[in-house]
Amino acid sequence: MAWPGGATEEAMTHFSTLARRIVDSLLPPLCLCCGTMVAEPGSLCPACWSKLAFLAPPLCHACGHPFELDAGDGALCGRCMAEPPPWDRARAVLRYDDASKPLILRFKHADRLEGAPAFGRWLARAGGDLRDGCDMLVPVPLHRWRLLARRYNQSALLALALGREWGVTAQVDGLRRLRRTPPQGHFSREERLRNVRGAFALRPGLEVAGRSVLLVDDVLTTGATLGECAKVLKRAGAVRVDVLTLGRVVLSDV
Repeated sequence: MAWPGGATEEAMTHFSTLARRIVDSLLPPLCLCCGTMVAEPGSLCPACWSKLAFLAPPLCHACGHPFELDAGDGALCGRCMAEPPPWDRARAVLRYDDASKPLILRFKHADRLEGAPAFGRWLARAGGDLRDGCDMLVPVPLHRWRLLARRYNQSALLALALGREWGVTAQVDGLRRLRRTPPQGHFSREERLRNVRGAFALRPGLEVAGRSVLLVDDVLTTGATLGECAKVLKRAGAVRVDVLTLGRVVLSDV
């Protein structure tokens, strides 16, 4: 294949590799979690990798909370039996704990965006059972003023990275945040629910009726924000709303 200017694909690949080596020599790639030098951009050092707790079955069918023992297909945790969540199924890549928090917070607040491709691959594996029939990916939105201050929506970047892995369209503006809600970090579950009630709306013109939607976010904590987004999509006629996050709080950690 000929590239503009008569360059061959092999020559362009060689040039790209050389350029990357020059950049790496000037700005060595750093671990996404602790900031130590690593061999490849967008990767973790062995010490940080070994500390991460990747979530895997057995899990609650509805919320993805890990079980200590396998309770069989379709088993629900006590919380989901008592109060089914607004979504259908939720899955997550990592346990949100002291090991994974630096990784996720650096991505969310510190412009460490080079990890997005790796996170997309992790999400694709963790959400494998959500892939079948998924029509679109929709990230949890930021309010426009928070987006302006942060300059990017980390959930939208995760949705785009996952979309490339799955070949599914990411509707990065599929939902809108109608008002700027206070950060949820120190709220109780009930306060979180009140804080986000009525805070989201479907983008005008986006058709979700009869379709299966996957909500993407960075962390699942109480599920208040994701639950409110799921309700908006269900009211608009979505036949299935699943949730996929990079991290999730495990109840034994709180």
